[in-house]
Amino acid sequence: MVRTLWTAASGMTAQQTAVDTIANNLANVNTTGYKNETAEFKSLLYQTIQTRSTSKNGENKPIGAQVGLGVRNSSITSHFTQGTLKETGTNSDFAIDGKGFFAVKAEDGNTYYTRSGAFQFAIGTNGIVLATSEGYPVLDSTGNQITFPTTYNAANITVNSSGQLFYTNPNGTTTALNRTIGVYQFNNPSGLLKQSDSLYAVSAASGAAINEANNANITKSKVIQGYIEASNVQVADEMVNLIVAQRAYEMNSKAIQAADDMMQQANNLR
Repeated sequence: MVRTLWTAASGMTAQQTAVDTIANNLANVNTTGYKNETAEFKSLLYQTIQTRSTSKNGENKPIGAQVGLGVRNSSITSHFTQGTLKETGTNSDFAIDGKGFFAVKAEDGNTYYTRSGAFQFAIGTNGIVLATSEGYPVLDSTGNQITFPTTYNAANITVNSSGQLFYTNPNGTTTALNRTIGVYQFNNPSGLLKQSDSLYAVSAASGAAINEANNANITKSKVIQGYIEASNVQVADEMVNLIVAQRAYEMNSKAIQAADDMMQQANNLR
């Protein structure tokens, strides 16, 4: 019965993690570029009560008796399915249709990756800079900041589906700027380390970033100007998952209550 208490307690702890994950998904339902997460579980050690042996008559007993000792969280996996593209009409907003990520340079000097393309044209020391709302500069396909002369009108900067930048002059002619917004892919995007501000960091599990501009063996993503990628969280699915996790939590609590009742009856024996 003591084993029951600890096994059920591990189930309650695991289901609490599931509820925490679902709550985070629902909290980020309107976060640009957010990818929903699911909590995954695995069983703990098993205690062998009886090994595979033979009966007293010499008959084979191929199946032993093992009792599981509970469950624990094994991972919280992000699902990088495509989110809905929402038109904003702002020429500094970009959405990725495909598996790619934008690259930004954070204040700590490290490069991080994001699916959120809600950028801004900011005035920097070297001119107009394409940056995130936190001020992190967006990188091009060569790993450098994307800057423009201060004489440019940011409203006249356009980007094609390949991420190439163009500028429309006052006389109506369009000039290629010979710059391309950097788009990168990963062999295992679920292995990226989650940071704040919708940023991801490279890890050994994710593998190194693959520059789409330099690799012809991958399917290229499309960069769409004037759009942002909405969260891929499905509220109905999350509510169903929340109910399932809540019921599992209740069942584990009832197992603890049942074990407590059995221990009470055993203690009251005369």
